Amino acid sequence: MTVAPEPRKGMPSPQLDEAEFRRRFLSQYQDPAFDPLRGELDRIAGAAWDGYSNHRKSPITRKAGPGYADPDYDIAVDWLAAKDAVEQAQREHDDPNQPPCILIVNCSSRSEHTCPGEMSKSWRLLKLAEEICGVDGTLVRTLDLARLASEYGRKIHPCKACFSTAAALCHWPCSCYPNYSLGQTQDWMNDIYPLWVRAHGIMLITPVNWYSPTSPLKLMMDRLVCADGGNPDPSSTHGKEAKEAKRLELDGWPYPRHLEGRAFSVVVHGDVEGAENVRRALADWLRFMHLKPAGPSAELDRYIGYWKPYATSHEELDADQCVQEEVRNAARTLLRAVQEQRSGKLIDAGEGLEQPRQK
Repeated sequence: MTVAPEPRKGMPSPQLDEAEFRRRFLSQYQDPAFDPLRGELDRIAGAAWDGYSNHRKSPITRKAGPGYADPDYDIAVDWLAAKDAVEQAQREHDDPNQPPCILIVNCSSRSEHTCPGEMSKSWRLLKLAEEICGVDGTLVRTLDLARLASEYGRKIHPCKACFSTAAALCHWPCSCYPNYSLGQTQDWMNDIYPLWVRAHGIMLITPVNWYSPTSPLKLMMDRLVCADGGNPDPSSTHGKEAKEAKRLELDGWPYPRHLEGRAFSVVVHGDVEGAENVRRALADWLRFMHLKPAGPSAELDRYIGYWKPYATSHEELDADQCVQEEVRNAARTLLRAVQEQRSGKLIDAGEGLEQPRQK
């Protein structure tokens, strides 16, 4: 049997005492409308403290059952529901009688429905792409990451980097959330995973934020790590038992590529710097997950209103008919790649070659 190294320990504890926990818990109820309910809120805070102090991450579980490495393992019902949704999306993706599907993602956090007071240019470009892709029986789905900043209860919690402890510790779909004991709930990723799985083509449309992908996009990217080598059976590691996961990886981990083969397009727009670097980074990330580039025209980086005032950026996009048509061409290229892939005509010259190293 493989001898796995002991997980390294030594970071300071983040554990709160009850007074600080209650202070943080109750701080979300500042509105005077809650004043008549202070007694009830205090009792709710006490119940929350009980869950926190006893580390009840997943309070509702059932036995994993047949088909799992340990059928007797108590597995979170939230995770089982997420897995069912992913598996249903995979069946639809694989079914030749189902329409081809393209997912277009608006990666900007700007929205007219919150502080910025104005829609994003990325959303406008998404609508152009949507018009192109929604033809010939193609199913088009959109994912608006701006809702993270404008909609109540929309969150993508940060990746906890389980994969870096051992590949098998990163579960597919992610089992880190919800964590009820830490209040890490309302996580959006269990809705997002099936969107990626169902799609035959993915189109990312994003601005540049400080030379980098936007905050919402980066959160989603990090949480998609489980789609590239993640473990579909949490019972095999008995949840988050790090040493068990290390042993599984050292015994030879297969690195299942759960999104392999889907075509992609990347459109990046900026105002001063960084558009090419972000476009390259996103395309490299997607290629590393074994998604297929739709073609050169589907990977685009452009500046809209270069060094012009931000106040007139939408007017600059109005005037830039060329960049609008380039986005349409990126969408046309992705649509064609999806159609050719579905008909068996899209050829990858390196397809079928076994990689000497996975990750």
